Amino acid sequence: MHVKIVNPKKFQAMKKSLLVLLALVIALPGLKAQDNNKAERKGPIITFDKKLRDEAGNYVWDYGTIQQGADGSSFFAFKNTGTEPLVLSEVRSSCGCTVPRWPREPIMPGKSDTIKVKYDTKRLGQINKTITVISNAVNNPVVLRIKGNVVEKPAEVVPVKPAGASVPTGNK
Repeated sequence: MHVKIVNPKKFQAMKKSLLVLLALVIALPGLKAQDNNKAERKGPIITFDKKLRDEAGNYVWDYGTIQQGADGSSFFAFKNTGTEPLVLSEVRSSCGCTVPRWPREPIMPGKSDTIKVKYDTKRLGQINKTITVISNAVNNPVVLRIKGNVVEKPAEVVPVKPAGASVPTGNK
């Protein structure tokens, strides 16, 4: 039997070609699966305003620092970017101090609406609450967040009359 030794450079080139071919054979079914996922995503899709996204991709309403008793309202605008009506069945908060209000009617494809959230700013300290949106959307559930810090309202300063001072009466 005669064994022919292959040039090492040709062998390396042939090895690279086979690896590229093998990678393509493995990757092509995966690319086809991505197309199928797009087809499976038919239905309602809830899409929130991109301005609400933080650096981690979460939807967050940031109150910043607010005073005790200030308006604790926040608004999460969304759009049904899907192909079927969107129905929000439940929107619940992680705490009784946070009260969400949401549309009860179906949101048609291409239409927009808002989830309103009211936080009780009588409570001092950090705000870090979640609101879970349950719907018939393909991307169900969606978690929203509110954050901030409630500080004590400064005391009102009332001018004090110095001791021994007389009050002018207007008569001379």
